[in-house]
Amino acid sequence: MKTRPRRDRLKPRKRPVQSRSASTVNAIVEAAARILEERGLDGYTTNAIAERAGVSIGSLYQYFPGKDAVTAALLERETAVLWADFIAAREERDWRIRLRLMIRAAVQHQMRRPTLARLLDFEESRLVDRSRDPRAKSANDAIAEVLRMASARSSDNVSVQASDLIAIVRGLTDAAGERGETDALALERRVSRAVFGYLGRPERRSREA
Repeated sequence: MKTRPRRDRLKPRKRPVQSRSASTVNAIVEAAARILEERGLDGYTTNAIAERAGVSIGSLYQYFPGKDAVTAALLERETAVLWADFIAAREERDWRIRLRLMIRAAVQHQMRRPTLARLLDFEESRLVDRSRDPRAKSANDAIAEVLRMASARSSDNVSVQASDLIAIVRGLTDAAGERGETDALALERRVSRAVFGYLGRPERRSREA
């Protein structure tokens, strides 16, 4: 069974109050992202992060209890961008367009920094219990809402379907990132075909999303 770090080991020691402190924390988090992209998990250490951020190891530990807490902060930062796009998509009333916008958000999230996105997915599975993660639940709820819009059959287990769709999108985008793909439009089309194919519904375009 996978052993996850205690929740208190994933939380920052303190939140920055002054702009200088915020700049230090931002530098540490961005340094973590760049270390992951350039060296992978094998080279991902607190010493490497501190050196890249231009701060002492003591300064890093002043804000974070360890490497996993830095990773959690990086996950929070990257997920916030994706979730903002999901929130914007929920303004759309046509379920097909809403779903395509969510797919587009996931693809763009992957394509912005593909190596980072793939490694963070791996780290998230190690650090976070997705069944209890409010971000994962919110994403599942957002997809489930689309599925309810698409079907009047109340017997459909939309929560399970939503989890399946998230797994499909995650698998395809991570695989594309691992191959070093750069064509976001081609990937978006493939993911859309897979998602609408799973649902057994035509990907009819009432207007361009």
